[in-house]
Amino acid sequence: MTRVSDRFLQLAVLAALTGMGLGIGMGATQNFQLQAVHAHINLLGWVSMMLYGLFYKAVPRAAPGPLPAIHFGLTVIVFVLMMALLVFEKLGIEAVAPALAIASIGMWLSMALFAVIVFKATWKA
Repeated sequence: MTRVSDRFLQLAVLAALTGMGLGIGMGATQNFQLQAVHAHINLLGWVSMMLYGLFYKAVPRAAPGPLPAIHFGLTVIVFVLMMALLVFEKLGIEAVAPALAIASIGMWLSMALFAVIVFKATWKA
């Protein structure tokens, strides 16, 4: 994926709008049951994806190849899945806990893959 930085930046602003919208909705209704979802959307979606996108912009040699494309795909799939499962969990559906745990590990794997990409692109031989 040659435009991985742009895709991460685009998704980051969509996450920011979503997280802010959820926050406004919670504030307007004074129902903060989904505050953890709001926080995760803002931190994993807005902040992490924005930083991923900015890194790929700042270090363009990191963007080519299959690893950044895998990183992008894994991040998006796991993020969406994790946020949906977190909503269900916060609404009291405890049966999603194992799937949420797996999605959380998937998000960690996404960051671990990003660490590999960062070190590969920035390590001096």
